[in-house]
Amino acid sequence: MAKIAVINGTPSLVSRINAVIEYAENVLGGKGFEVERINVAELPPEDLIHTKFESEAIVKANGLVAEADALIIVSPVYKASYTGVLKTFLDLIPQKGLAGKIVLPLFMGGSLAHLLTIDYALKPVLSVLGARHILGGVYAVDSQVVRNDAGAVEIAEELRLRLDNALGEFAEEVEHKAARKARS
Repeated sequence: MAKIAVINGTPSLVSRINAVIEYAENVLGGKGFEVERINVAELPPEDLIHTKFESEAIVKANGLVAEADALIIVSPVYKASYTGVLKTFLDLIPQKGLAGKIVLPLFMGGSLAHLLTIDYALKPVLSVLGARHILGGVYAVDSQVVRNDAGAVEIAEELRLRLDNALGEFAEEVEHKAARKARS
């Protein structure tokens, strides 16, 4: 089955956006995809900041990207863009490291004011890295992912529906790619 790598660009591993990641992983895992996650915040900071391409952790993370048929790129929106920690990792991906990959962005911000962050901030960088099949993505607002009184995270129904649609399209595209690859 096809491999999907999730690049989690949130600097906080307790962020509510992790509920969105887990939801996506469960949906795709339920469809039989092999899903691996790269938590960029867990990579050695010195390796990221000093662009240590040869670092064992960076080589391993880039290996997951290289082996993946498709990627989900996740980030909260800070100051009208994706996180700096995500950018430092993207800078370490080889020049055409995303060529042939299907990419689904999943972003979350405080308001709809930064809805176009995926289009204006992320997609140009992905294009430079060789990505040509970038899906529209899902932009969530913080208020759509909340902690309840018991501390569990709940995803609003409207967001869940948009995620289901985007993940369905993503899965279909990945399956088509895998079928084409098998015929070649």
